[in-house]
Amino acid sequence: MSLALRYSLFAALATLANLLTQDVTLLLFEHQVYALYVAMATGTLVGLYAKYVLDKRYIFAYRTRDAAHDVRTFMLYATTGAFTTLIFWACELGFYHAFGTHAWRTAGAVIGLSIGYWLKYRLDRRFAFATAADTATG
Repeated sequence: MSLALRYSLFAALATLANLLTQDVTLLLFEHQVYALYVAMATGTLVGLYAKYVLDKRYIFAYRTRDAAHDVRTFMLYATTGAFTTLIFWACELGFYHAFGTHAWRTAGAVIGLSIGYWLKYRLDRRFAFATAADTATG
């Protein structure tokens, strides 16, 4: 399986994990003013961790030296994700406020996550999972 296909599959799985987590969270916080924001944050965290595990092992074949190195790598991964999360959240909230339905909010989330994952691969390759040889060659 090609790298692009694997990455796309993992992005789809992480997106599904994110959106399912959001739906469960919305059910748990039903009728709360802040429910959507809690759901988005919870879904983001679940998707972030799932994607980290998959990317580290199957996309970048990256091995950490120890637990501390793994935490540092995850923090770099999460940092690159902070910027792409803004894109995702802007799309999701933008569609929700423009159209006001669950279906349109989900469509916005999928579009935002797709754009974010496209960019995130490039950021992670350069920063989170870079090796000494990669950074030396730019």
